Amino acid sequence: MNTDGLPPLREVIQRHGLAAKKALGQNFLLDLNLTGKVARAAGPLGDSTVIEVGPGPGGLTRALLMRGAAKVVAIERDERCLGALSEIAERYPGRLVVISGDALRTDFAALAAGAKVKIVSNLPYNIGTELLVRWLTTADWPPFWTSMTLMFQREVAERIVAAPGSPSYGRLGVLAGWRTHTRIAFDVPPQAFTPPPKVTSSVVHLVPRAALLPAELKALERVTEAAFGQRRKMLRQSLKALGGEALLDRAGIDGTRRAETLTVEEFTRLARAI
Repeated sequence: MNTDGLPPLREVIQRHGLAAKKALGQNFLLDLNLTGKVARAAGPLGDSTVIEVGPGPGGLTRALLMRGAAKVVAIERDERCLGALSEIAERYPGRLVVISGDALRTDFAALAAGAKVKIVSNLPYNIGTELLVRWLTTADWPPFWTSMTLMFQREVAERIVAAPGSPSYGRLGVLAGWRTHTRIAFDVPPQAFTPPPKVTSSVVHLVPRAALLPAELKALERVTEAAFGQRRKMLRQSLKALGGEALLDRAGIDGTRRAETLTVEEFTRLARAI
């Protein structure tokens, strides 16, 4: 039984001919218990506009609305899904806005329009990391969003939350750690999806840091790209093109160390020293 009075998702998919497309990175989450768990991981929604990318047949969309989201803005590239989403919009008058378009070409800050925004999405696998980086590198800080609750492949999730010394620690972990507090909320097994992916997925919750360690974004990106681009080498070698020993001396960092041992704070010191 569906508590929102709408048909089961499998029926919706069959009726609208919504076989998942690999080219669009689609893996539909059909278990309403799990979509409800994702919505709960985002925290209270009653005073927020929720932005969702890639709603597909609307499983998570329905959970967000059932959880009391004041408004959901769903961006869907696959026009086949629009009919199913319009049925949800009819069930929740005035609370669901469906935008037919490409998330990579969407101005999310403009969509926010000054409202309190949470981003909650089972992101398409093929664009998930790119969207995350865009949201993390928004020019204004604090950003237009107050939290992000996002589904990724487990491997990507581990890179987002990785700490120094972890084999997963790299450029993405430094960027996410610099700008946000991150944690993996829970894992989702492959069999929860249609079609089942080959890997476990994880829901990551990110909250923006109120105060950032001082650093220029472009300088930080240059440092992490050079350092992790040759992560097996000592920093005095991997950072040679950026100043090598002289740069490391200015930042007060031992040149015999390797990239994966540096904290986010130390990377920001290197960025300031360029």
